[in-house]
Amino acid sequence: MSLSEKRENADQCPTAPPVNSEDNQNGVPLNPRAVCNVCKRLYRDPKILPCLHTFCADCIGQLEPFSVSSRRAGPEEGRAAEEEENRAAVTVTVLCPDCDSEVDVPPSGAAGLSTDHLALDEVFRETLVSDGPLGCDLCGEGAAERRCEVCCVNLCAFCCQAHRRQKRTASHSVQSLQELKKQGRLSRPVLCSLHPGQELRLFCEPCDLPVCLECAATLHRDHCCCPARDVVHRHGDRIRGLVAARLRPRLERLEESLQKVEISQETLQERVEATAEEVRAFARGYASAVEAHCLALLRRLEDLRLQRRNQLHLQRAQLRQALSDVRGGVEFAERLLTCGSDAEILSAKGVTLRRLTGLAESGYDPRPATVAPDDGGGICFAPGERAGEVEGYPVVGVIHAKTLDLSKCTIEGEGLQRGREGQQGQFTLVSRDSAGERMGRGGEQVLVSIVHKEKKNCMVETTVVDNDDGSYGVSYTPVEPGAYSVWVCVKAQHVKGSPFVLNVKRKFRRHRGTFHCCSFCSSGGAKEARCGCPGTMPGGFQGCGHGHKGHPGKPHWSCCGSTVEQSECLPQSVVAAVSPRGHLRTVEL
Repeated sequence: MSLSEKRENADQCPTAPPVNSEDNQNGVPLNPRAVCNVCKRLYRDPKILPCLHTFCADCIGQLEPFSVSSRRAGPEEGRAAEEEENRAAVTVTVLCPDCDSEVDVPPSGAAGLSTDHLALDEVFRETLVSDGPLGCDLCGEGAAERRCEVCCVNLCAFCCQAHRRQKRTASHSVQSLQELKKQGRLSRPVLCSLHPGQELRLFCEPCDLPVCLECAATLHRDHCCCPARDVVHRHGDRIRGLVAARLRPRLERLEESLQKVEISQETLQERVEATAEEVRAFARGYASAVEAHCLALLRRLEDLRLQRRNQLHLQRAQLRQALSDVRGGVEFAERLLTCGSDAEILSAKGVTLRRLTGLAESGYDPRPATVAPDDGGGICFAPGERAGEVEGYPVVGVIHAKTLDLSKCTIEGEGLQRGREGQQGQFTLVSRDSAGERMGRGGEQVLVSIVHKEKKNCMVETTVVDNDDGSYGVSYTPVEPGAYSVWVCVKAQHVKGSPFVLNVKRKFRRHRGTFHCCSFCSSGGAKEARCGCPGTMPGGFQGCGHGHKGHPGKPHWSCCGSTVEQSECLPQSVVAAVSPRGHLRTVEL
């Protein structure tokens, strides 16, 4: 390369250095935080997926779409919609290679995702600490001796001099590579993608974006832009609070639950082996028929063990997946807050908060008080119970394996949904096992609580009767109408659907009067007779008569004035609202 060509290359200021993605020449493994899990090389333009896992932009673009959704761009969506009004904005959903979560890639592709500046720091550190010589990023010939902190390029001695002679790069901070290697933490300034060389030092509150000085003076000149160091604590506290208050305790609960499941697997195996030994000890006293019965029992026991083990394997897989998701989110958030600069925290703040909020509000979240893995406690051997005949010989000994499953329990009877004030209501709880079969035996701790939804101090006394066949009869008598919450719990845990909603109607009011045409006729002309309708008669009569003012014009009840013969008696409040003279009392005519 000629001197003029070398000078021309040195005068250019690239915005990003090329990344050497190969391993160290001495065989030392690369820092896993600097390596993409897809291509197994150093990150190249690392992007953060919504699940907080980072991959190269090219690797994300090569992921096979899991699903594709499109929407028609409207005229309000800016210049792109005006230029391409018939073009659809496509959102691609892919599976994360690390956690298999379904994540959306924006219509602009991987370029629209947030950049993982922490990963770039790791790549920078890995490049510096490598034993091999670093080449100049500009001319490609000389050995790099210094690095421009603004342009993020490694420079040889000649290119460093040319870099400082340029007017637009003369003020850049250039440090020795040897000094950078000795530093404990290596970081790169976060530069603006629109204005190369400008560092993101401000934060636009309306746009919720970190910006540079030139962006603040042009694109965001009418917005409120504050120094990043003044607002990073407020946004960082949101992440920190979400981790400390919700995700860290949940992480501990998941770890505790996973430990319980793993212990339950060992307990299950021990219980099965103990039961098998008990069966063998019992069967040794019998001849060939009893021995055959023993083998049958062992086969049954093995089937149960496989069934319960598969259930525990599934539960363990669910816990491990939830634990992996939460741990990944917590570790990323804590590393972002601990190692990230102000601009780095603000740059990844949006995707981090969305992921952490999703983890905190959804997913598998067992609590220590309710986690009860199946450790084989329902498996027991009854040596004195008859088991029929084997090869013509009567044998005894049965293995019971039914375990109560709250999700399979059912409730029968209309008394759970509807009730009447002052009348007894009834319903039946049927306990079932995991296969949906009736337990066939009682003895479970059943608790039923009925509480008024609006009047919390209004509770209905309940009676629970164990029928000793797997069913439990529940009876109650509400004293007030309204909506009630019905809690049905077995072993201090809700059955499926609990709490239920019980609607109690008011007591049926019977008419106390007479269904007549008017009080004058039905009372034989008694002037003191009164009627529930608002009709009156001249001459001081208190009742109603045909055709007089207020008469409903049809037969009606004397007690409340209702014109429907087969109906409830209207309450006094309704009568007072209907009657302009305020009906005080009625008499049975």
